[in-house]
Amino acid sequence: MVDIVDHVTGLIDAPARRRRTGVLALARFWFGERLLWQAVLYLGTLALFGYLGSNLFANMRRLGLSPGFAFLDHAANFGIGETLIRYAAGDSYLRAIVVGLLNTVEVSITGCLLATVIGVAVGIARLSANPLISRVAQGYVEILRNTPLLLQLFAWSQLLHLLPNPRQALQPLPGVRLSNRGLFLPSLDAGGHGATIAVAGLLLAGLAAVVLRRQRRAAGRTGPGARVLAVVVPVGLPLLAALIAGVPMAIDVPALKGFNIVGGLTLTPEFAALALGLAVNASASIAETVRGGILSVARGQWEAGESLGLHRLTTLRLIILPQALRIIVPVMTSSYLSLAKNSSLAVAIGFPELVSILNTTANVTGQALETIFIMMVVYLSLSLLVSVLMNAYNRRSAIWAEARR
Repeated sequence: MVDIVDHVTGLIDAPARRRRTGVLALARFWFGERLLWQAVLYLGTLALFGYLGSNLFANMRRLGLSPGFAFLDHAANFGIGETLIRYAAGDSYLRAIVVGLLNTVEVSITGCLLATVIGVAVGIARLSANPLISRVAQGYVEILRNTPLLLQLFAWSQLLHLLPNPRQALQPLPGVRLSNRGLFLPSLDAGGHGATIAVAGLLLAGLAAVVLRRQRRAAGRTGPGARVLAVVVPVGLPLLAALIAGVPMAIDVPALKGFNIVGGLTLTPEFAALALGLAVNASASIAETVRGGILSVARGQWEAGESLGLHRLTTLRLIILPQALRIIVPVMTSSYLSLAKNSSLAVAIGFPELVSILNTTANVTGQALETIFIMMVVYLSLSLLVSVLMNAYNRRSAIWAEARR
């Protein structure tokens, strides 16, 4: 105990000692007692990196390569099968990389949403009083958590490519067709203005979220009418404005024409296999997280709901899950991060996401170091963005849980 007190006292008095003893004592305080050896280590490390860098640049110049990112403005003479924005062979490498980034973000968001829905359902099923449901959910989790993700992606890819051809396509729902060419869904045809309507809806959704948050801070709660409007306005207002402006809109239903299915929204087998593979794999971990979070809530909370005459599912939705979120959300952040990073395995099944396009860029241009650096920066930025968003939601869920206790 005396040693701890002396150590804390020393830390408190350290600034005064640094002011009295000068630069050498300050260096010893920050870097330790063996200043000479540490200086040799730092300088040796810098010299090693300098030698490796100069050797790298010399070899690149010998091969006719110019270090740097000037190649991003050059024409990329390769095509990309799936794009969210317009792209054609001959566009710049920068645009090709942006296309790959958007594909990565698209499949990551889709995978996270599907994984959350499946994982929550399986996690609740594992706590079912029905032994059959509980054991099936347990088997689902154990199989997926103990087999490699890459193997699962191969299995999904092969399964989707074994579906019937377009002429014998499955129709599980009216207007929905499933074949070895992909999943075809009805979509809204806005005459080329769909992107504008979607952006307007996103902006209105963000505005509605800000308004609801301010209302909650001012009044302490949000009325059901305001929540309904927050969902209806971002969807209905852009569509109403488009109708008033005379934008032609119609429901585009997929139909068989010739040897293929045309029209509607198309999800290719590669995208579907990747999204399903990532979502199903991540859902196993999310299921265990949800199960653990629910079990962490005191049994008395269930009994309180039963004493009020609430149905068990109502008790779970209104009482148990809000309190379990403070444990579930931080762990789910790790699952989302892993899903986003595991999307790089798409190169194995032919989906053109960021890693696939950067690999092609490196093979064509020879700028391997620069493409690896871009890859690292992009995935680091995505991971930090997911962490920031999930931490913000975690703070909100913690406040809700405290308010309900």
